Amino acid sequence: MSDSSPPTSASRTHFVLIPSYNTGRQVYETVKAARRQWCPVWVVVDGSTDGTDQGLLEMARKDAGLKVFVLPGNQGKGAAVLHGLRTAQAAGFTHALTMDSDGQHPAALIPNFMHASTQKPDTMILGRPVFDASAPLLRVRGRRVSNWWTDLETLNAGIGDSLYGFRVYPVAELVATMAHQPWMRRFDFDTEAVVRLAWRGVKPINLDAPVKYLNASEGGVSHFRYGRDNVLLTWMHLRLMLEFLLRLPVLATHRLMRRPPFQR
Repeated sequence: MSDSSPPTSASRTHFVLIPSYNTGRQVYETVKAARRQWCPVWVVVDGSTDGTDQGLLEMARKDAGLKVFVLPGNQGKGAAVLHGLRTAQAAGFTHALTMDSDGQHPAALIPNFMHASTQKPDTMILGRPVFDASAPLLRVRGRRVSNWWTDLETLNAGIGDSLYGFRVYPVAELVATMAHQPWMRRFDFDTEAVVRLAWRGVKPINLDAPVKYLNASEGGVSHFRYGRDNVLLTWMHLRLMLEFLLRLPVLATHRLMRRPPFQR
């Protein structure tokens, strides 16, 4: 697809959803890259104070394939995603590809992920990150711990990576999941979403996707705080493990029923 000709034919079922909070001018490049690959693209500005809300609204005024929502205050990634999902569900959309606004996710793979979703709409299409030299070693090792817990909590349902937010969700399933949870509103959203969807029987399909950590000179902005966010993830996994133990008999039964019969 040509970089100079964004698609104008809008999908009626699948859309790109980008939550954004204080990523500076990088969000404009992310949105442009997404629009070069898909239509429509929605951005939920989560109370940004860097002025990008006005820039994005101006972009949307010139582009019918772009829609921008501005929340009055910072509510967290999960809350921003949920706002977009509920609005999209009311408009008839069935699937949302979420991606971060900071330039880490590969917009060029949007069509591939959307195609995989249309082929198997009852699944969740999960990005499995392929790291390069820009990836901080501490974060790469840390996500291994989270992935280990996720495998345990889902009885190895096949989730390739629990933290990588470049993925396609079935909208109705995710909205229903979040509607009954007081959590899943901040940074812990990505991991808890895939665990709870797996509990609901939504199967994961993993597709490799590169992840790029931009440095400051490249316009990179990170809101990840090792202490604060690792505490948040620990508390999330503690909650999930307690619920997992209560669900274990049912989950184990469903797992056994899905296994193919023994063949001699």
